[in-house]
Amino acid sequence: MSTENEGTAVPPAPSAPPPPADAPAASAPQGAHPGSAPAAADPYGPPAAQAHPDAGAGESSSAPDPSWPPPPPPSTPAYGGAGHGAAGQGGGGWGAGWGTTHQQPAPKNGRGRGGLVAAVLVAALVAGGLGGGLGYTLARENDSGGSTTVSSSTSGGNVKRDPGTVAAVAAAALPSTVTIEAASSSGEGGTGTGFVFDKQGHIVTNNHVVADAVDGGNLSATFPNGKKYEAEVVGNAQGYDVAVIKLKNAPSDLKPLTLGNSDDVAVGDSTIAIGAPFGLSNTVTTGIISAKNRPVASSDGTGSKASYMSALQTDASINPGNSGGPLLDAQGNVIGINSAIQSTSNGGFGTGQAGSIGLGFAIPINQAKYVAQELIRTGKPVYAKIGASVSLEDTTNGAKITEQGVGGTEPVDPGGPADKAGLKPGDVITKLDDRVIDSGPTLIGEIWTHKPGDEVTLTYERGGKEHTTELTLGSRVGDS
Repeated sequence: MSTENEGTAVPPAPSAPPPPADAPAASAPQGAHPGSAPAAADPYGPPAAQAHPDAGAGESSSAPDPSWPPPPPPSTPAYGGAGHGAAGQGGGGWGAGWGTTHQQPAPKNGRGRGGLVAAVLVAALVAGGLGGGLGYTLARENDSGGSTTVSSSTSGGNVKRDPGTVAAVAAAALPSTVTIEAASSSGEGGTGTGFVFDKQGHIVTNNHVVADAVDGGNLSATFPNGKKYEAEVVGNAQGYDVAVIKLKNAPSDLKPLTLGNSDDVAVGDSTIAIGAPFGLSNTVTTGIISAKNRPVASSDGTGSKASYMSALQTDASINPGNSGGPLLDAQGNVIGINSAIQSTSNGGFGTGQAGSIGLGFAIPINQAKYVAQELIRTGKPVYAKIGASVSLEDTTNGAKITEQGVGGTEPVDPGGPADKAGLKPGDVITKLDDRVIDSGPTLIGEIWTHKPGDEVTLTYERGGKEHTTELTLGSRVGDS
């Protein structure tokens, strides 16, 4: 299926409603205008479960485009960052340098086994004006002139939030989260979320949250206490949809959030998401882990690049503006980075922007931690690869190594990992270790959960017979 980033520019918030008929007339302030928020997350790798974008199905005899990173699968919608515009479709195939290259198939009705690759919207940037305007409207409508509030008695017991309650977890985590505002040199931008990664002032977020500010744009981070800091991008990984920014003149009392172990997460575990949905900063929502290892592909709507993940799925309410925010477990440990949502085509409010329907996707923190550390260390992402070009066709049969590589290159890199493991064009990879592989995007997402140098077992079909082989993953540095 396809994935979308959250999307179109948010229109100005409505003016405040007129005062009640029996109230004295007063000038009503205008609701804040939400700036168009761009969601810049690019769809990259293969998802391995029902999640982000589902690549469209269909055969294509054309060779994949030589450009890299690979474009999203045919029917992959864009992230959904406010201010990013409508979703688009990209042409061409994945570059072999990504470890797996894909040929872009022609669109067809998505099939997918069990929705292994689902349509998803990246919970990207959204202007805060919309939320502000709505909030003001509700406040005015509730102002009836005469108060009917009844104060509670003091005999209700001590209002103490014990450790482990949602209130206690939120109180501890909120001071270490920030609302990020990113704008390009032309002024286009939006709002997302991030969290404190270390005491040196590094903040982890999504690539699509800060993409507009990467080349000469403006970037700032605001804490819940109102303190705002200018920031700069340290490094960004489009394929992983992870970025690290650093606060300028960072305070000395930063408290990094504790990172959990996403491998230990189980379906049914409680989750807490923090973000700025529709510009409403410091919003806390709750849910559970509803699935693991969801293959998700997402794009920014320009049809240029794609991001892939084997995601944690949660039903915690995630909306545009939640992108980059932490997904916490019941103890307050970060287990993922909220990155995408699957949503209906219209999110209401008259904006045409999608909202939560209870299917949110987060990048597992074990993967994000590795990526963030590499970005801080070198400024560039490092991707694991097998050194073979695979089709992006949406099938349930596996990831097929193409007969031709990108730009007429060899589909299996001579001397590369796949070549050394004995793989050949036409082979269909059906499993990576114990993970079932149903498509090229799913394979990419699973490969990227590993590090270069990791040894994996591939199961593949050739001539109607099943084979297995051991393979040591290679590496590629950078997004291009």
